[in-house]
Amino acid sequence: MKDNFKAGHRKRLRKRFLKGGLDAVADYELLELLLFGSNPRQDMKPLAQRLIQHFGNLSQVIHALPLDLEKIEGVGESAICAIKVVQVLHHRLLQIGIENKPIMSSWQQVIDYCYATMGHLQNEQLKILFLDSKNQILKDEVQQIGTVNHTPIYTREVLKRALELGASGIVLVHNHPSGDPTPSNSDIIATQEIDCAARTMGIRLHDHIIIGHNRYVSLRSEGILQ
Repeated sequence: MKDNFKAGHRKRLRKRFLKGGLDAVADYELLELLLFGSNPRQDMKPLAQRLIQHFGNLSQVIHALPLDLEKIEGVGESAICAIKVVQVLHHRLLQIGIENKPIMSSWQQVIDYCYATMGHLQNEQLKILFLDSKNQILKDEVQQIGTVNHTPIYTREVLKRALELGASGIVLVHNHPSGDPTPSNSDIIATQEIDCAARTMGIRLHDHIIIGHNRYVSLRSEGILQ
């Protein structure tokens, strides 16, 4: 009887979602739909609600580390895999959205991509977008992973990689896990050093973006880059 109720609940939830989409289901129900495949027999509603209560919201669940997810009772390897697949799909779709486009004409999409890939990180990370002569992305690479409040930026390594790729321009992006994207003195100094060295090599530093929680700072917009 209980199994029949679960099967009926799953069927009704799927139909409601397929008919009404996002507006027809709550966040915990979206998560519940996602988790159905990880355990065909278990009622996933309590687990979905528990995950959102623990991490705060659906976005935090999707971006949670596997080590943190597995601490939640009822979360096994299959559930973690399902959750992480959604995260990677999200990142891939955003990445596809900025490919083969001049970066300045798709700037908000670039920022959205950086938020998605870096906004939830617990340590600072330096990402570099290497651009061709049309300002399209040649390569998107993480160059350094730092601590909770610092990541090293090495001028030599940044420009060495740009030359290897034949890049005409670069955009530096790093995150502040504290949530405050205000540039530090070391951020400003490193940016100016790279800008100066890049100019001598015919490479343009278009910007240095610092990602915080739902906001960012552009060092070019701040007048630090001219």
